[in-house]
Amino acid sequence: MAPVTPLDVHAVPPGTQTGPGSPARLVQDAAAHVFNARNAAGYSAQVLLGVTAVAAKVSRCTRPFTGATPGELKSRVDAVDLGTPLGDTAAALEELEDVYLRDAVYFHDAKYAAHLNCPVVIPALVAEAVLSAVNSSLDTWDQSAGATMIERRLISWAAGQLGLGDSADGVFTSGGSQSNFQALLLARNQTVEWLKLDPEHDGLRLPSLLEKLRIFTSADSHFSIRKSASMLGLGYDAVVSVPCGKDHRMEPAALARELARVRNEGLVPMAVVATAGTTDFGAIDPLDELAAAAREHGAWFHVDAAYGGGLMVSGRHRHLLEGVHRADSVTVDFHKTFFQPVSSSALLVRDAATFRHVTYHADYLNPAAAVDRPNQVDKSIQTTRRFDALKLWLTLRIMGAEAIGVLFDEAIDLASSVAEVLAADPDFELAAPPQLSTLVFRYRPLQPDGRSLSEDAADRLNRDIRSAVFASGEAVVAGTTVAGRHYLKFTLLNAEAGVEDIHGIIELLRTTGASLLADAAVSA
Repeated sequence: MAPVTPLDVHAVPPGTQTGPGSPARLVQDAAAHVFNARNAAGYSAQVLLGVTAVAAKVSRCTRPFTGATPGELKSRVDAVDLGTPLGDTAAALEELEDVYLRDAVYFHDAKYAAHLNCPVVIPALVAEAVLSAVNSSLDTWDQSAGATMIERRLISWAAGQLGLGDSADGVFTSGGSQSNFQALLLARNQTVEWLKLDPEHDGLRLPSLLEKLRIFTSADSHFSIRKSASMLGLGYDAVVSVPCGKDHRMEPAALARELARVRNEGLVPMAVVATAGTTDFGAIDPLDELAAAAREHGAWFHVDAAYGGGLMVSGRHRHLLEGVHRADSVTVDFHKTFFQPVSSSALLVRDAATFRHVTYHADYLNPAAAVDRPNQVDKSIQTTRRFDALKLWLTLRIMGAEAIGVLFDEAIDLASSVAEVLAADPDFELAAPPQLSTLVFRYRPLQPDGRSLSEDAADRLNRDIRSAVFASGEAVVAGTTVAGRHYLKFTLLNAEAGVEDIHGIIELLRTTGASLLADAAVSA
């Protein structure tokens, strides 16, 4: 049989115009870019060009960022004529180097120490190539088949790691914010059900009930808790901020007082949200004690372990999650401490039946009569959804869970070592000892007269240090506030980074700060 060429994609009737620019030729040219059996060789060659370009770029990187400004990048991107395609993958990748690759922020670099962005493992990147090409949609069985079973098996594995029991279930989501939102949606609807209200017959009573629902979470919890309360029609005021101790963990006694106060005021405790790994301090709330308080008041107990979920495979720090098995729901972000590419998160629940609160049957998609089909859309607030679970699956099958735990343990140990360096340095103040892999600190050197830099001056200085270092591209660090004061923050997730690498960032912060102080003195 003669080889098939791209121009054979559509049979062209005799007499049809097929010259350049003709409708038939346009269809043929467009079809040549569609991934299918006919174009499999072209797919392999072009994807390899992209992979090679990224690999070459990463191998040449010597710092996490170039320091490009928003104006510079905007002008370059705006100069691209989207109405005139290049028609060639190599040319497009060359252009991409100019508008993206050159100035991307590279998380793999040892001097990237800002946010909860991790360097990613190669097995997950292999999975990305597979799942994008096959393009399964994890909403119904007839669009995903094997992918459905892989996701379900991974959910069962994760629930088992957390000790949630035989009735547990879950679903992959886009990230921690969505997982937290869905958990609170389930909690809200479950509370309505516990109060024996039927939305169809007690609709007039629901608004007044929603005004009474309260969510309890620590003062250091993720902003998505408050945002979710707003989106669920409860409002920001529905969130009761529970004080933390000096270790930035929620105080059980304070929670008990707030729960009792709310009850006495005729309000309804809807949920207690504990955090296993706060964004700034990596603090893990006392889960066992908080679970007991939630149970006593009939409140849903949710654990936001978006950050700390990686402890489930830790060889040395697993005990920090003690009590998570008592949760009604748990958020885990695999794209943080499992070293997966974004996005890859999951919401896990103790009782699979609670997913009924988000199930909706559409005749064209998942009709109620199709009880023999495992449709993942029955558990998700999304419909079309990527097969992100494949990344974790190949990671576990190639590396194993223990290897992931080793990477996280290394990051935790690095944070502990760097904390000792900062605590011993008179130019820096450490806000709190590390609990996972984050460090909050600030540059506050003594002045020539022996006095500490004032609080206001330290605020301005540390903000300026962060901006100047980012503009240099030599390192990337984060910033946050503690008791209203500005601090710098390291988030360490790179197992290949050593104390000497982070010490280099510390010295850069010091010299930058000293230079800014000298410039300010000259200006004065």
